[in-house]
Amino acid sequence: MITVIGSINMDLVVDTTIFPKQGETVLGNRFETVPGGKGANQAVAAARLGGEIHMVGAVGQDGFGQELTANLSTEGIHTRFVATAQETATGIANILLYENDNRIIVVPGANGLVTEAEIDEARELIDRSELVIMQLEIPQETVDYALRICKEADIPVLLNPAPAKNFKEEWMNNIAYLTPNETECEEIFHSEIEEALEKYPNQLIVTLGAAGARYYNGKEHIFIEGFKTKAVDTTGAGDTFNGALAYAITSGQPLKEAVRFANIAASLSVEKFGAQGGMPTLQMVEARLKG
Repeated sequence: MITVIGSINMDLVVDTTIFPKQGETVLGNRFETVPGGKGANQAVAAARLGGEIHMVGAVGQDGFGQELTANLSTEGIHTRFVATAQETATGIANILLYENDNRIIVVPGANGLVTEAEIDEARELIDRSELVIMQLEIPQETVDYALRICKEADIPVLLNPAPAKNFKEEWMNNIAYLTPNETECEEIFHSEIEEALEKYPNQLIVTLGAAGARYYNGKEHIFIEGFKTKAVDTTGAGDTFNGALAYAITSGQPLKEAVRFANIAASLSVEKFGAQGGMPTLQMVEARLKG
């Protein structure tokens, strides 16, 4: 059983072949609203693979909130601890797709109201979890509190440090797995990636986009190559990696195999539009692993 504590957003996605200059108006190709938020995305990624997933978060009392909660339920995710905030709207992410990459602006909305009280309400759930997944799109003090709760209960935490500016290095004492990308790793540790990896063996896993991921096992640097594929939309790749990594770890896979499993899942996710649109099933990942 995996508990995800994190953000739930509606993604407002614009696809364009022309990136506007300052003050310029251009015509885009497509606009869609797509369920997102790093917390919800990672929950969906793990659920699609067959995990028992519980979500702790908040949405607004609006159409987006209702739609997002319904989407989680449709994916088989337990939503008992998804609160409905009365005083603010559901969080959104404004996503600009350009040349097979993305630029994202997040407006937290109700995600900013995920507080210590919500963590206390879900305490019994957290205590029963095999693993807790968190990100940094909810208040920093809530993440800090949840990490302490998990440490007290001896529950391992996988933390995806995005946005990285909200991360505290002291949290490493309470984290089983940290999964930054290269840029986030350098921003957090203010050192070369190799140095950071050697400081946190089997704990720090750095994602490399299409190139794969790497970590240090205490004796040598391990590089797990990514699967080469044609990307349609990279928005949910990192979230797919984290959800799949959590699923693989709780399924008993050794870390090297778990990272490879997560890489394959991420490669499948970018082949379709939307953060959650391409997130694969277990059968899809296993088929690519065999192939």
